[in-house]
Amino acid sequence: MVARALPSREEVLAILDGVMDPEVPVLSVRELGIVRDVAVDDIGAVTVTVTPTYSGCPAISVIEADIIAALRSAGIGDVRMLTAYAPAWTTDWIAPEARAKLKAYGIAPPGPSSEGGGLVQLMRARVAVQCPYCDSFDTEVRSEFGSTACKSVQWCRKCGQPFEGFKAI
Repeated sequence: MVARALPSREEVLAILDGVMDPEVPVLSVRELGIVRDVAVDDIGAVTVTVTPTYSGCPAISVIEADIIAALRSAGIGDVRMLTAYAPAWTTDWIAPEARAKLKAYGIAPPGPSSEGGGLVQLMRARVAVQCPYCDSFDTEVRSEFGSTACKSVQWCRKCGQPFEGFKAI
């Protein structure tokens, strides 16, 4: 029997690039910023640290199961999951390339979560969301909640398209 070589951190990250978010299937869990860290110990056990998009995220158990399944199917048997709630996940962790994928998929990507890195104000002036179809800012909120709590339903007055907007958190 030939022993499998210890996986490298880069190999594990590459595998996680293929684990898609169940609620935003155009993005991997890495692209969305849910995967915070990956560690491989000296016996080959892999620990993946994740941060849910919000503390009550119903998809986190599915995400963790998908991560474990992907790593095990790649021959990594000892997988441990850690959940880190601090610092809290923010849409600022979504990379520009992932934002472009959201837009191409028809979801308006989020703007910056806060000005100057301070606390997010509870009552703030609503910033117009750019339509992912025609790029107009002449849009309106139709519902504060879309298919998931992190998205809202928007309407574009210019092209008449409904779309979801990813909330800046």
